[in-house]
Amino acid sequence: MTEMTAATAIVEGLIRNNVDTLFGLPGAQMYDLFDALYHRSDKIRVIGARHEQGLGYMAFGYARSSGRLGVFSPVPGPGVLNTTAALCTAYGSSTSVLCLTGEVTTSFMGQGRGHLHELPDQLAILKGLTKWAAHISDVATTPALLNEAITAARSGRPGPASLQICWDDLGRSADMTLPPAAETVAPPVVNADDIARAVKILATARAPMIFVGSGAQHASAEIGELAARLGAPVVGFRGGRGIVGDDRELGLTIAAAYKLWPDTDVMIGIGCRLEIPYLRWGNFMEYLRRIPERKLIRIDIDAVEMARLDTDAPILADAGDGTRALITALTAKAVSITGRGRKIAAAKAESQVEIEEIQPQVSYLKVIRDILPRDGFLVDEVCQTGFATPYAFPVYQPLTFVSGGYQGNLGFGFPTALGVKVANPDKAVISITGDGGFMFGVQELATAAQYNIAVVVIIFNNSAFGNVRRDQQQRYDGHLIGSELENPDFIKLAESFNIAGFGVSSPEELKPVLERALALAKPVVIEVMLEKGSEASPWKFLMA
Repeated sequence: MTEMTAATAIVEGLIRNNVDTLFGLPGAQMYDLFDALYHRSDKIRVIGARHEQGLGYMAFGYARSSGRLGVFSPVPGPGVLNTTAALCTAYGSSTSVLCLTGEVTTSFMGQGRGHLHELPDQLAILKGLTKWAAHISDVATTPALLNEAITAARSGRPGPASLQICWDDLGRSADMTLPPAAETVAPPVVNADDIARAVKILATARAPMIFVGSGAQHASAEIGELAARLGAPVVGFRGGRGIVGDDRELGLTIAAAYKLWPDTDVMIGIGCRLEIPYLRWGNFMEYLRRIPERKLIRIDIDAVEMARLDTDAPILADAGDGTRALITALTAKAVSITGRGRKIAAAKAESQVEIEEIQPQVSYLKVIRDILPRDGFLVDEVCQTGFATPYAFPVYQPLTFVSGGYQGNLGFGFPTALGVKVANPDKAVISITGDGGFMFGVQELATAAQYNIAVVVIIFNNSAFGNVRRDQQQRYDGHLIGSELENPDFIKLAESFNIAGFGVSSPEELKPVLERALALAKPVVIEVMLEKGSEASPWKFLMA
């Protein structure tokens, strides 16, 4: 045992868990933690931000794009509340992040006396937004609780965790033993009877379709093999993009897959909520009911998620383990399906022609795809071009398409992209955003400049919250209210941060500018000027 402060124990514990980056904003309650980080700056770098929401989303982007733990530290009270949007996004996207925050001093804990940054019950708030949250009430338990938090964030269905400690306890010393790195809880053992039920269904299947989500990102090889055996198209909406690349015969976007939906007799959901068939292709009011004309097989590590739908063959397992076991059993029974290649190819070709009507978004996305390397990252956003990415932007490799998932938080994209680039310094990272969403995190241009985080952000400037404006025009008799925007000169704004800024007004102009921007290896802002209301509605292929 060694005497050390709780702050030192946290930092040493992070190092033992191979954490090399922390996104943090120091404040009074967290001073001891940041001083401990200063003394171990050879092992952990600290990346700051200009707003706590930026911290949370940078940690989210770091984790989402790398599969590693994303760690961030805000002050308590309003500081941690500013990060809750990112916690929600991490929860919805099943992404491992860890929030390390403080509390009022021990003598004021629970007194409601209005101490600096005091909340009525901060821990209760965090428990409602995370997989796991705890308070360190005994300094000596700090190493064990840190490991417990990391285990919770990484195990089973990944997600956010939070650990908090009182202001004065953070700098208090105690005798402690630092444990080894946190272990990940072993996934459920694949049940042979569950696999047998799935094989029986697939033995008589004619046209199965595989749906994939965030929980399957690590199982790309197994899912590709299963798809080949079954001749089954593989479709992801947000979290599942790139698991089977769109340039492969069986990798389909939501637009192409919908053309094959009428003939589909078996749905195979792997690590996903099955949002596509139940919400986007089905009756919205029947989300929790079964689709009677089709059989459903699910492979999922989360027993709670598994119980949400009436499933013919549930396989409670890690996506890779369950898929591998299913392949083995199908091979033993000589179950395979062939002869669908021509129809699948036709669906892909037809959908590609049809999505050309979504202009100018599709043309801009084509340019971005042509320039972005295969292993480069695209971070989408809640904007008209972002809405088109699920069907108009081909994704070739796992993890390279980063989305905010079902939370759909406007403005998440740019700070998330900064975290993606920090985690992947040698890969190209492009952030697409609208003018409205970009202004939610515009202050992080200072962060990009200070740390030379070489993200290229493309701002599609239509001087509006485009989707809101369209709905007000079409559904509310043109009663425009709160949807039209006055913007700064984004190029001059970028230059004020010593960041290169470029302006374009067509896809043709974007191509050479984007090539130059990526070659600079510095943060760059590209503004795409659009006429207000000129973008086609992207929703035809999103809500079939």
